[in-house]
Amino acid sequence: MLRDAVRYWPNGALLVAAAIAPASPAHSQAPDGSLPGAPEMRAQQPLEPHAQATADGSLWQRDRLFGDPGGFRSKLQDAGFTITLQETSEVLGNVTGDATGAVYEGATLAALQIDTAKAIGLPGGTFRVSMFQIHGQGLSDGTIGNLNTVSNIEAAPGSRLFDLWYEQAMFGGAVSLRLGQQAADEEFQVSTYGGVFINASFGWPTLAAEALPGGGPAYPLAALGGRLKVQPRDDLAILVGVYSGSPAPDGQNDPQLRNASGTSFVLDQGVFVIGEVQYAINAGDKAAGLPGAYKLGAWYNSNAFPDQRYGADGLLLADPASSGVPLSHSGNYSVYAVADQMVWREPGTSDRGIGVFARVTGSSGDRNPVSAFFNAGATWKGAIPGREDDTIGLGIGVARISDNARAADSDVAHFSGAAYPQRARETVLELTYQAAVTPWLTLQPDFQYIFNPGGGSPNVSNPARKQADAAVLGLRGVVVF
Repeated sequence: MLRDAVRYWPNGALLVAAAIAPASPAHSQAPDGSLPGAPEMRAQQPLEPHAQATADGSLWQRDRLFGDPGGFRSKLQDAGFTITLQETSEVLGNVTGDATGAVYEGATLAALQIDTAKAIGLPGGTFRVSMFQIHGQGLSDGTIGNLNTVSNIEAAPGSRLFDLWYEQAMFGGAVSLRLGQQAADEEFQVSTYGGVFINASFGWPTLAAEALPGGGPAYPLAALGGRLKVQPRDDLAILVGVYSGSPAPDGQNDPQLRNASGTSFVLDQGVFVIGEVQYAINAGDKAAGLPGAYKLGAWYNSNAFPDQRYGADGLLLADPASSGVPLSHSGNYSVYAVADQMVWREPGTSDRGIGVFARVTGSSGDRNPVSAFFNAGATWKGAIPGREDDTIGLGIGVARISDNARAADSDVAHFSGAAYPQRARETVLELTYQAAVTPWLTLQPDFQYIFNPGGGSPNVSNPARKQADAAVLGLRGVVVF
């Protein structure tokens, strides 16, 4: 399903989060009281505005490029309406490997969020609608062919509706219900510290993106569904989401093309259910210890999934005598765990310091090309004196090819009598630096090295050998208008 789904992004480099308002520090509790690393908005949050940032004022101090002309933005917000326009653009180049080259890609986010208490007097309500205009060409899909997509904004070009939901908070905010078109990667399987990275595998995990139809309800395809959140204590939250089993109508071509406008509103493609328990330690400004967030979760999809090695006729798929129709399995599942922990904090600050993260997810190997995925890393906000709002990060992501898929490669070599590489795992290393140039502009130079693209899949021009490793250099810029 490598070409079927483009993995998404989450916090730090920020493609959507500014969609609501200036974000909270990535290392502290979210402003709405949700657990660290599980904010109510998309995990990929923008940098914290400088302390002196204002709605208007000088070009270098305002929190939006266009400021607050005539107080218009402030008046809208006072009435409950928050409008966001944001552009993420980047240039990425593969400087080594079998296919070198550079690409430009970008994604423009437009969003409207309505606080119904202010707008119509309905307490606890939030309505949100957003869309993306995606432009340019992706490096993974067009050049490298790797599993851990190089950019978390890579997607098929076009204009697409994304969010269209209403959320109602109840019992003083301890319970909330969200209904409509939404994305599970906004709240589930999220690592806050992992969000500073550009590679998509640090957002929606590669295993889910490869296993689920259409990549699951995650950027760039949201899905109809509902999410219930119960937070009985400040340090504990339980989330359950039920979504359409596929964000795109049934078909053989790219799911992003089958739901090109984001308005298919699919309801006949099974069901996707995900649940997560979140526990926070030392949350809040008054906590003496270092903050952390720990999560356990699982998901299930009710659709049919093809076996990676055997056919419906009982023969190996690589056997010339086989019909070539894979054995079908009913349903698919995964379990996962996420940990975010601050390990050192600069004295006198709330969010500057070093944070580490780790995330692991696993699934059955008979019906999934990737049966296990792991990533981990560290970030340091304020590492360079005088650049207190900048963040540097070093991370690793590993996608393990399932035993059945690996065995299928051996079967191909056996029946063809020719050399054929056996896939094993794909590993990505990323070093990135997110610089807050102004409160409304961030620049992010980035380096990634990809070992065994595609897990060691065959070279297109010479199937007897695997693809060469790839080194990627890039620069991302984000402007909040």
